[in-house]
Amino acid sequence: MNSLRAIVASSIVAAVLASCPGAQAQDAVSIQQKLIAQYPLTKATADRTDIVTAGAVLVLEKDNLLMYTVTTTLPASNTYKNGKINNATIPKCPPIVCGHLPGLPTIPNVDQRKFVAGEKFWVTGIEAHDDGIVFDLLSDPYSDVRYYSTLKFPYPKGSVPSADAMMSAVAEVIKVAPSDDSASSGDDKKQPAAPASQTAQAPEQQSPMPPIAPPPPPDAPPAAPKTIEKGQTKEVVVAIFGQPSKVIKLSGKEIDVYPDMKVTYVNNKVSDVQ
Repeated sequence: MNSLRAIVASSIVAAVLASCPGAQAQDAVSIQQKLIAQYPLTKATADRTDIVTAGAVLVLEKDNLLMYTVTTTLPASNTYKNGKINNATIPKCPPIVCGHLPGLPTIPNVDQRKFVAGEKFWVTGIEAHDDGIVFDLLSDPYSDVRYYSTLKFPYPKGSVPSADAMMSAVAEVIKVAPSDDSASSGDDKKQPAAPASQTAQAPEQQSPMPPIAPPPPPDAPPAAPKTIEKGQTKEVVVAIFGQPSKVIKLSGKEIDVYPDMKVTYVNNKVSDVQ
């Protein structure tokens, strides 16, 4: 699709050169080159679903820019005239008709979106026609869907205007968004230094030193080691060492197993520790 559009665009420019007087043809080409320099082009993938090489980000200055989804066969068509963006309208095709007559346009029944002043998008092409300059526009994704359209700036009374006049007309509708670097550099500008009379203070006016923090408290003494003695009841041992991991009950005695020892009870009293 992009190669076809490039061929068509080249043919149109060639037609302009062939049909216009020499001076006007040169003016049309000069305007196109100056606009491309002012609004660097963005290269998109063939299906327009992603950006390959980013160009200038454009900011819309006027309301009512109509765009169709990139899955549409043709982009929405807009014309800037008399200070307003006008959309090319086509009556909707009834499904009962469109469904039985192949080849009818499907543009009126596709998803569309109208962009308003302040919204941003990309420019993927700027073409000189015999009656005006046409911008190819592409949006960022909205709910994972991109939109595209054309915006035409017609020549007044069919004649090619001066480059300055055409640049001025385009600037009424779109402008290049400032880069993030320039915005951040403005925030990072150093503030003027305060007068020396405000920064220097007499010794008696200087702020007092903050108090010295007290030293940390000494470490608490280590806890007394746990002890077990013969004759202690099982309740006492469990209170000191916790529940055993295993309990072995034999005839007349019980052996409680801990990770690092075995305690033998006879008549519920410690008789041996291993």
